[in-house]
Amino acid sequence: MKNSSSQLDEQAHSVIAIALRLSFIAFLFIISFKILAPFVLPIVWGIIISIAVYPLFVRLSKILGGKDKWASAIIVAIGIAVFVVPFAVVIMSTVHGIEVFLAKLNAGTFVLPPPPEELNQWRVFGGRLYDFWLASSNNLMLLIEKLKPYLTEYLPTLFSSAAGVVGTIFQFIFSVIIAGLFLVNADGGKKAASGLFQTIIGKEGDSFVTLSKGTIKGVVQGVLGTAIIQTIFIGIGMFVIGVPGAGIWTVLVLIVAIIQLPPSLVVLPVIIYVFSVESTLVAVVFAVWSFVWSASDNIIKPMLMGRGVEVPMLVILLGSIGGMIAFGIIGLFIGSVTLAITYKIMIALGKRNQA
Repeated sequence: MKNSSSQLDEQAHSVIAIALRLSFIAFLFIISFKILAPFVLPIVWGIIISIAVYPLFVRLSKILGGKDKWASAIIVAIGIAVFVVPFAVVIMSTVHGIEVFLAKLNAGTFVLPPPPEELNQWRVFGGRLYDFWLASSNNLMLLIEKLKPYLTEYLPTLFSSAAGVVGTIFQFIFSVIIAGLFLVNADGGKKAASGLFQTIIGKEGDSFVTLSKGTIKGVVQGVLGTAIIQTIFIGIGMFVIGVPGAGIWTVLVLIVAIIQLPPSLVVLPVIIYVFSVESTLVAVVFAVWSFVWSASDNIIKPMLMGRGVEVPMLVILLGSIGGMIAFGIIGLFIGSVTLAITYKIMIALGKRNQA
């Protein structure tokens, strides 16, 4: 009886010791997560950027004679410039447009052009839109009075969103710097990722590292690359024509393109405006230019995404929208990539179980 009792005591002590160890480890993980929580999104985004630009980093490092740190520093500088400069132009253009509008409004010289006659011929809502536009152009104060309740309600939200955009810019700069650190330590990062996948999945962990890497490159190049190319050329058209608030419209085109909706949803109101203020030839050229680049994703996306990374567009769409709801603007990027990787891993695991 004593032996059995002592054995039970030893088992109880062993269970308690294991429970204490697990509790302590869990406690460390929870505290560590809370400490690193503000950096989770920049780190994830840094991983995505580093994987996307790694081939460029390797080539640049060879050109510089194997100087990885210099290659990383150059890529970080280019990444910050490529992202910050366009946003700076957009912000300055938006601020300038608002200043000009307010100055004309205060001076009483702002004139809303009359609507094009073609608008009155549109079915369903064309007549109502034409009448509202015509009445507003004849009496601008009437339009301001009608919009005043909406402006009062939504302006705080608009300013809050603008502050969020500025915060996202700084967050992206931090992410680019983190990506540069990952590039310098690429071999160590690969070993860590391989060890993590082997711990979770098993011996085939290396194959999932390769799978994740390919998926990230495909989604970043195919989805984000296409959205950026479309935005650049559509934005050029808006700036050349001189569309008021071209910066804001350009940002909207980028967001719409990233969440896999047609940019023509944003471009169409701009085209209507251009037809009302420019000559028919100029307006037609702008409309053709805008619609061609809005539909260019059907050609550009397959070229950039490449073969071997087949992710349904529904997965990308759900990831982008869900990511934006969960994490804000940066979630547009993280959501699509994360859900794409999850989809590919689940498919791969299903095939392995069937084998």
